[in-house]
Amino acid sequence: MYTEQTFNIPENLIGISATNIAEHLKLYSGYVKHTNLITSKLGTTAGDETDIYARNEMRRRYSFEYNGMKNHEYYFQQLEGVSVAINPESNLAKKITEQFGSFENWLSNFQSIAMTRGIGWAIMYYDTDHDTLHNIWVDEQHLGHLNSAQFIFGIDMWEHAYVSDYLPSGKKQYIADYLANVNWSVVEERFENNKK
Repeated sequence: MYTEQTFNIPENLIGISATNIAEHLKLYSGYVKHTNLITSKLGTTAGDETDIYARNEMRRRYSFEYNGMKNHEYYFQQLEGVSVAINPESNLAKKITEQFGSFENWLSNFQSIAMTRGIGWAIMYYDTDHDTLHNIWVDEQHLGHLNSAQFIFGIDMWEHAYVSDYLPSGKKQYIADYLANVNWSVVEERFENNKK
């Protein structure tokens, strides 16, 4: 069973209210709850052929709940502590510069992906097999993940992540504010932990 994590998120984030964070954490709690609920139900119905459609629907739904749980853990971890700029000497910054030319080029690319219409996540993955970074859009939170690639950085682009602090048309400002609040040392450590 999965345990709900607690996060040390400052109350004075740029542009993102404590109320918004509190509501968002309730959604995360629901993902943990439903991941555990489906896990327990699948354990009890594994051999029951009379309810194969319900069981298969739970299996399909599992990736939605599980990825919702994990994506939000990464998202909130990135806000923990205080805002810390990326260290230009870190391996992550060097990899970004090698691949995108500069951090600013990477940032522009990532922000344009985050502006994708629809609900989902903008995620930077690290492909350990090919030693490459990929900025991609994941529909909802489970459709479009890259096999063998590790989540390094991401931003929740569902409206629940920003609509209480911004109008739906404030998506671009939410992205800028979220990025201003990121503790990049957390992201750099995540990259180091996933390098081969």
